[in-house]
Amino acid sequence: MKLTALINDTLSTGPGRGKLKMLAVLTHVALAATAASNAFVRLESDVAIHNPRTSSWVNNGAAPREEMMTLTVALTINAEQRDKLEAAFWAVSTPTKVNTYRQFLNKDDLKNLLAVPTERVERVKEYFLSSGASDVKVSPYNDMLTVSMRVAEVERALATRISAFTHNERTGFRLLRASMGYSVPASLSGDVSMVDLLQFPRLRSNSLVQYENPNLMVEDGKVGSGGNWPSSCDTPLCKGYVDPGVLGERYKVDVNETTPLQGSMAAAEFQGQYFETKDLETFTDACHVKVTVDKVIGGNVDRPGIEAMLDIEYMKAVSQGVPLTVIYSNTYSLLNWANELMALPEPTLINSVSYGNDEAQQTGVAYMESVNTAFMKAGTMGLSILFASGDQGVCGREGCGEGPRKRFKPDFPGGSPYQTSVGGTDFYGTTIGEETAWRSGGGGFSDTFPIPAYQKDAVASYKKDLAAAGLLPDASLYNDTGRGYPDVAALGGTKDPYCINIGRWAGVAGTSAACPVVSAIFARLNSILLAKGKPPLGFLNPFIYAHPEAFQDVTHGINSDTQTAGFTAIKGWDAATGWGTPNFEALKKIVDAM
Repeated sequence: MKLTALINDTLSTGPGRGKLKMLAVLTHVALAATAASNAFVRLESDVAIHNPRTSSWVNNGAAPREEMMTLTVALTINAEQRDKLEAAFWAVSTPTKVNTYRQFLNKDDLKNLLAVPTERVERVKEYFLSSGASDVKVSPYNDMLTVSMRVAEVERALATRISAFTHNERTGFRLLRASMGYSVPASLSGDVSMVDLLQFPRLRSNSLVQYENPNLMVEDGKVGSGGNWPSSCDTPLCKGYVDPGVLGERYKVDVNETTPLQGSMAAAEFQGQYFETKDLETFTDACHVKVTVDKVIGGNVDRPGIEAMLDIEYMKAVSQGVPLTVIYSNTYSLLNWANELMALPEPTLINSVSYGNDEAQQTGVAYMESVNTAFMKAGTMGLSILFASGDQGVCGREGCGEGPRKRFKPDFPGGSPYQTSVGGTDFYGTTIGEETAWRSGGGGFSDTFPIPAYQKDAVASYKKDLAAAGLLPDASLYNDTGRGYPDVAALGGTKDPYCINIGRWAGVAGTSAACPVVSAIFARLNSILLAKGKPPLGFLNPFIYAHPEAFQDVTHGINSDTQTAGFTAIKGWDAATGWGTPNFEALKKIVDAM
């Protein structure tokens, strides 16, 4: 950025006036001069800086200079080594590769496979330490650094400006992010792939939460519309809503099974999404399932967050016997989360994540490559990663736009081919039975990633059948060669919200309800294999696409959200609900025979 442009940008967007404004100008003049004198190189130049017109995050101005930050720094992995990682990933994940399927690597194998030069690690580590970092942790695989620094030191080290951002709808959410591009010294430009400074998470809209309403309770004993079925929870406020008993009946899984099971599962939580033990106990008593957190990574405060309580109450309700870990981070960073997970002495086998954003809003090539590398690392070690597919239909958080520039907005990581994407459904009628695509469930085709081999036939068949029925959206709206998502789905729509307790009873919708449910079902499947001394399932998609008969096909609905165009659910795989919703009994038979 030119010096004059930097000054103009600071004057037009910086907070405060007078002396504070002049101080900000002088500070960033110094940053620009430092960058020039040390020949800095801009990283992630393909990523657009925060756009207030399309983002749900608001720039509140310069972050306090003494505030501590945690940076995740992705080191460069040589192309040859990354190719070897991907080859190993597919070798252990593909059922037809009978000699290597589920023959997972250990930590030493993975570190040796990546072969990040020690000199590279030390150069970058020393740079941040000499720039004022109070701590630099190296990942067990030598490919990531976790750096603790004050804001002022980050700005100097990376020739950038750090601002504090808050969410325009959800109070209590605050992030520190770069509000201009960032750079590293030219001498390190070949060592550092990216620094996690530009990404923003998608948070659940308040419109997807319905708190208990005493007037409705008096009228008909339930909150909102919901369905017509008996509740398995001893509170009238859950009547007509999805509860553990509803999931057990629809997905053919015994939610009353309390026998301790082998394996592990985890929910990822960020940004103040804590759980309240007392509320878990209330849910346990009312809904007759034992919901507990067995382990916490990153700490907890007894203050209930909607995302965390939803994840915990329903992951554990569906799979009571499998130990549940909560992996918490005070800041939002998928790379930091992946580092925490992979650094555990025994990483959790099933991992549910309900956060993401539009490909166009939060990601650049380097960032997506780093995240995908993290997913592949997890897969080679036998871990399963599942993400919610999004809650804005085909248009994503940013919206589709209008006129000739109108285009669908795919999700990331939902559209990554290296994870399992979970979409959302509602019941088709008012009873427990056939489902329909949730109108706002995320789904479509990636603008970045090509169609992976495991879904090539399914995607081709879908487009052919949709075109024959005259239902295929115009080719200008999506990438015809992109990876299709979601892979599977579960209840998560606004017609049939989940009943949760967060100090009071509430109905909650979203694919972030569907994702933990599907995750818990696969955790139970893993336990069957582990009890026989066999390895877990690992990356799930090749297994899923090889066994569509084990899912309940969804053939109604369209994920157009507020638009007229979207992807229609039809027989077989579709870009609204994937292969459909899980049938645990059918899946269990397949796993029993493995």
